[in-house]
Amino acid sequence: MLQLLLLLPLGILAGILAGLLGIGGGLVFSPLLLWLGLSPHQALATSTLAIVPTTAGGSWAHLRRGLLPWPSALAIGSGALVFGLLFGRLSAALPAWQLLASQALMYGVLTLFVRPGEVAPSETALKTRQPLLALLCVGAVAGLAGGLLGLGGGLVMVPVMVSALRLPIHLAIRLSTFAVLCASSTAGLLFLQAGRGEWLAALLLGGSAAIGARWSAARLQRVKPAQLAWLLRLLTLLLAIDSGRRAAMLFYK
Repeated sequence: MLQLLLLLPLGILAGILAGLLGIGGGLVFSPLLLWLGLSPHQALATSTLAIVPTTAGGSWAHLRRGLLPWPSALAIGSGALVFGLLFGRLSAALPAWQLLASQALMYGVLTLFVRPGEVAPSETALKTRQPLLALLCVGAVAGLAGGLLGLGGGLVMVPVMVSALRLPIHLAIRLSTFAVLCASSTAGLLFLQAGRGEWLAALLLGGSAAIGARWSAARLQRVKPAQLAWLLRLLTLLLAIDSGRRAAMLFYK
């Protein structure tokens, strides 16, 4: 019970990061749940369930301020939803060490590619024509990361949208938050049907994280793009090291 109560402040911290960086919180949730003693597969499922309320809080904050362009959000969300459903069925087939090794590889690659992108006012970014087909493909990446690896996919989507699609980092973070919500919702339903995941831990993490996500999402525009990029780099580097260490321990066990 003491360990479960510790999830509350840690969930708020994860939510603050989620609202600022457009992630679902899975990069924080997964290591925490492994620390509590859950197996990699159980941690993956529980993390995905906790991501749902976290990203719902951030998305709601963006919607209330009118800063989420619906055509782009629906495009990226559709890709995330469909591929989250598809890859959520495949995660149970991978050995635990391969799941963690895949996470480490993804984190390591992203550390090299995070960029702040161009700076643009919110109104200009919303009026700019966004490539809907490309956003659909980016959403598919979120579905893969959420369903297969238990990550929201935001750490993948934000660098891709900024570097490849030339979107301002603030807009990329808002779209990423909504896409992660779609991906984790479908994958989470699959995990519930399969009896995977600890629903109490997911509820405590996700509920407290939703509070932090709403608070930080409402203040996202105040943070400089370069600061967001460096924070993303630091997180991905630390998590690449941690996931790689855990994968090696399971492989040689």
